[in-house]
Amino acid sequence: MSPNFNNSGDKYSVLLPTYNERENLPLIVWLLVKYFGESGYNYEIIVIDDGSPDGTLEVGEQLQKIYGKDKILLRPREKKLGLGTAYIHGMKHATGNFIIIMDADLSHHPKFIPEFIEKQKEGNYDLVSGTRYSGNGGVYGWDLRRKLISRGANFLTQVLLRPGASDLTGSFRLYKKKVLESLVERCVSKGYVFQMEMIVRARQLKYTVGEVPISFVDRVYGESKLGGNEIVSFVKGLLTLFATT
Repeated sequence: MSPNFNNSGDKYSVLLPTYNERENLPLIVWLLVKYFGESGYNYEIIVIDDGSPDGTLEVGEQLQKIYGKDKILLRPREKKLGLGTAYIHGMKHATGNFIIIMDADLSHHPKFIPEFIEKQKEGNYDLVSGTRYSGNGGVYGWDLRRKLISRGANFLTQVLLRPGASDLTGSFRLYKKKVLESLVERCVSKGYVFQMEMIVRARQLKYTVGEVPISFVDRVYGESKLGGNEIVSFVKGLLTLFATT
């Protein structure tokens, strides 16, 4: 496929919320540039750094020099303010009509993005979600406890909310920009439940959801963000969501 192949007028804004991702950021950006370049889609990468003390932002500035300010937009915030608000912040600066959200820690591989885009076009879906739980999707590098928690969380949600999607806690997704805006306006959750609430609200609003099987790789550097307190807040958030939907 030649790089000029996909001049459909669509533009994809990748939102990358970061906190202490100094080692990962150059690699994830390089991979994004590579896969967007090869598939020929128009894109921009918006890095939303929440005041990382490890110099993530400085790395972002170097990447801007390499790839250009039109491709790498730095939209930092003073301190850690959470995922939901990071997306709201990023969306304000996005010029694409599609938004891709993903983690900057290399657990989400950019090679799946062209598949997300093709899937979206195929059914004109309002959102496309990467799923670890259907087709040939999978999780690598997780111990049994993490797998059980993740599967358990998904199962609990399926039973309580019947959302019609197989992977709810994943955060690798492609949205039509206006759909994401309307969902974020309605979302009340923070942290991990936020991703799940987005899918549940999408269902309520009759948005269409496509799925692409992905392999998910646990963090290459740094600590996993899913601690015991996150699990407690996840279950609490899930029950609140169940009570209010």
